[in-house]
Amino acid sequence: MKYPVQNKYKNFRQKRKRIRENKPPVNRRIAVPSFFTLMNLFSGFLAIISIADGNLYLGAWLIVAAGLFDVFDGLMARLANATSDFGVELDSLSDMVSFGVAPGFLIYSFSLSGLGNLGILISAIPPLCGAVRLARFNVNARLAPTVDNFVGLPIPSQALIISAFYLTFRNDLDIFDFFQNGVNSVLVPLVVSASFLMVSTIPFDKIPRFDKRSIKNKKWTFYTFFLYLLLIIFLREYGIMAVIIIYMAKGVISGAVKFLKEDYTGEEKPFQDFS
Repeated sequence: MKYPVQNKYKNFRQKRKRIRENKPPVNRRIAVPSFFTLMNLFSGFLAIISIADGNLYLGAWLIVAAGLFDVFDGLMARLANATSDFGVELDSLSDMVSFGVAPGFLIYSFSLSGLGNLGILISAIPPLCGAVRLARFNVNARLAPTVDNFVGLPIPSQALIISAFYLTFRNDLDIFDFFQNGVNSVLVPLVVSASFLMVSTIPFDKIPRFDKRSIKNKKWTFYTFFLYLLLIIFLREYGIMAVIIIYMAKGVISGAVKFLKEDYTGEEKPFQDFS
């Protein structure tokens, strides 16, 4: 004889079994890149707390650490073949905090707070443009994914150049006394330009895949990223500043060349020899 509780438990187990059988298969390997994504988010959260406590130096380096975790989560997702819609969404939510809100708060606390309401608006540009950039990336990742480049400046690059600017010039603000508004005369154009590049359609290089085929076909791309890595390791914040400026300049120049070579129909213009 079975008691009512036993019957309910049996029905519950059968129901759970049916639910599990009807669920789509789950790639458990997404746990590996998701860990690094969450560390990215955690670093961004700690950065905001540090900046609020007045420790801007630590906050800036925590944004850099978030960028490092962001690189690793992408690499782990490719190596483990664990890319998924869940990973894309989680990565975008983390990036919004670490590379949108945290850098905006950093520049406001660093210098833009002196501009009053205008400073608030300028500080809001990175998270606002970052949100647009991430939303567009998520849509493109599903509808028209690109293999070799990003459409628009990646949001971590924008955050890193802001952090590197603070780390590089925090103790040398007197060099900006030549300008009427001091450091803000340089910081504001930098923030606006980087934010505009995020929502632009200019192509920027992706980190190449670390497989035999990619290494063979894209040797110069690997050499370039290896050079970037050496600059960052040996020059620290100066290296980060140099690398992001080179990366941005390369993307803008490549985009301009591509634009000049194509007509309005998107077809490449034929070469004309005027010699």
